[in-house]
Amino acid sequence: MNKAKLMVFEGYGQAMSLQEQNIPELKSGEILVKNLYTSICGSDLHTYCGLRQEKVPTVLGHEIVGEILAFSNDHPQTDHLGNQLSLGDHVSWSIFSSDPDSVMSKAGMPQKGTGLFKYGHAQVTEDDALHGGLSTHCVLKPGTAILGISKEIPLPVAAIINCAVATVAGAVRLAGEVKEKTILITGAGLLGMVCAAMCKDAGAKFIHVADINAERLEQALDFGANESHLLLDTSVKLPEGIDVAFDMSGSADAMENSLNTLAIGGTAVWIGAVFNTRKVQLDAESIVRRLVTIKGLHNYNFEDFVYAVEFIHKNHQVFPFEKVVSKEFSLLETNAAFEYAVKHKPLRVGIHLNQESK
Repeated sequence: MNKAKLMVFEGYGQAMSLQEQNIPELKSGEILVKNLYTSICGSDLHTYCGLRQEKVPTVLGHEIVGEILAFSNDHPQTDHLGNQLSLGDHVSWSIFSSDPDSVMSKAGMPQKGTGLFKYGHAQVTEDDALHGGLSTHCVLKPGTAILGISKEIPLPVAAIINCAVATVAGAVRLAGEVKEKTILITGAGLLGMVCAAMCKDAGAKFIHVADINAERLEQALDFGANESHLLLDTSVKLPEGIDVAFDMSGSADAMENSLNTLAIGGTAVWIGAVFNTRKVQLDAESIVRRLVTIKGLHNYNFEDFVYAVEFIHKNHQVFPFEKVVSKEFSLLETNAAFEYAVKHKPLRVGIHLNQESK
């Protein structure tokens, strides 16, 4: 109980190594969590492959679900919504903590607030090492939104709530009312799947999904998409008359092409462009004359996180979320898990902290 095990990332091209750290005494407002399950997100892979730079050593992994082991003496033992928390409860938490009194937080953007700390992205130090998913334990800091999760939700599904699902919830919020709207989603990774399901649940009239991966497009139909568009052939034309175009791919081509599909008064929401790529070229006159709105989202706010938890509680059996993780590994097999993810490019690979690989 006094020791935690963690897989430490030292930099691109280096294998992660298993280390032990003392579990520290909790500071004011903190919660000690036993990590139960972590899924490997795209940003984890970007760091692993050297496409994203983090301060090292670090413990990767931020899509996490855990079990409460201890509260600090002064913790109110309630979650973000004021609901009672108890030892042994399953919880999800925002991928960041920040000062709730900062200007950005009060403006509804806590993900850009003062004192921002991001789980799975922070440097390991002697007295602060338990902040990533590739570890047996995590210490949750003040300024983190924590929500209880039903134990009926499978761990691989619960793990994706605080990144993929919450980020899509933010995108849908920015899009405004999607009920009876025609939707285009470019990028059929996990974000695209969740977006299709969330728009379907919200009453969208018709949902198009476009990608260069035929297998993922077929899977998107199970998540609520009405029609798929394989973009390998340059002659393929995207549909027109789109009310809301979500880009989950980060592809400049996809963002440019989806803008051309928008109906008068249409909205584009971009969340996939979180890595360096070429500049997007815009036809300003067309945007002006068609009254097009373009919005961008990085991460999400606490309102989005709450919606994500509610959405999964309601829909985890409606859509095939249990198929999102294609293969599971144990913590000791983390390096093999990352190699598998890079080679096979599944929606997600899982790290089960409490059992051997399947």
